[in-house]
Amino acid sequence: MKVAIIGCGLIGQKRARALNDCRLVACADAVGERAAALARTVPDAQPMANWQAVVQLPDVDIVIVSTTHNALAEITLAAITAGKHVLVEKPAARSTADLRAVIAAAQRARVLVRVGFNHRYHPAIRKARALCAEGAVGELLYVRGRYGHGGRLGYEKEWRANPALSGGGELIDQGVHVIDLARWFLGDFTEVHGFAHTYYWDMPVEDNGFLLLKTARRQVAFLHASCTEWKNLFSFEIFGRQGKLEVAGLGGSYGTERLAYYRLLPQLGPPETTIWEYPLADTSREVEFAEFVEDIRLGRQPAASLYDAQAALQVIERIYEVSGL
Repeated sequence: MKVAIIGCGLIGQKRARALNDCRLVACADAVGERAAALARTVPDAQPMANWQAVVQLPDVDIVIVSTTHNALAEITLAAITAGKHVLVEKPAARSTADLRAVIAAAQRARVLVRVGFNHRYHPAIRKARALCAEGAVGELLYVRGRYGHGGRLGYEKEWRANPALSGGGELIDQGVHVIDLARWFLGDFTEVHGFAHTYYWDMPVEDNGFLLLKTARRQVAFLHASCTEWKNLFSFEIFGRQGKLEVAGLGGSYGTERLAYYRLLPQLGPPETTIWEYPLADTSREVEFAEFVEDIRLGRQPAASLYDAQAALQVIERIYEVSGL
């Protein structure tokens, strides 16, 4: 299949390297040189001056949208209308209001839309999911997740600190991933509690979000997203009646990706422990994109959908509402 990428920054570049057997034929970015630079890495890829022209190209099958949050919904809607399949980066929109027209268009169209919740495809998370499906930890009770940025100079001046571009702060940036993972393991949340606040960075969006989410079965997700972590951190723990799964690290500056399985023994006491480590490069986007290609081939609705993005955004909007943001 032939692919176009709109948004050629860091994530767009990662997407270009994760196309497997598909071919990048066109790309566009608000900064023209970024599109040109990406096009130079792929034979015959065409940099274009504006994204509107890209979505109209007749030979493009899939459009990948990896822009700032304010443009995600608009470009996805245009691509759907042009008859293209779309992979749009999380959170898919700044708000549920922005997402509404996209969902309606996708329901009418004969195309598929996948949201880039690539953390579902990290090997430790996939292994944890498989173990849960096998009943390795029994009935799930609760999850605990933490995701945090280390500090860097100028963070408060980046586009993520501008609500017009981002729609919010740390919750809509990294927090949306742990919300999605918690819901993926536990199911829909019927109660949403929490607080978001700016503690350190001089910016109009939150730098910390604290969430307590509950399902109809009283399973709980206790989540914290922070950009005052000072050392990059990813931790996701899944607690069951018969054991616990603990995912730590995402590779790179987050540390080696690792899954620990603690199986309870009949006499309790120290659990039986099995550990898997995944020291190789992150391939989550390759696995995710390969599944999307298979979705298209089979006419199958993607596992990570616009409805998943909507559910995560609803949680975030509730926290913003009660926090006065």
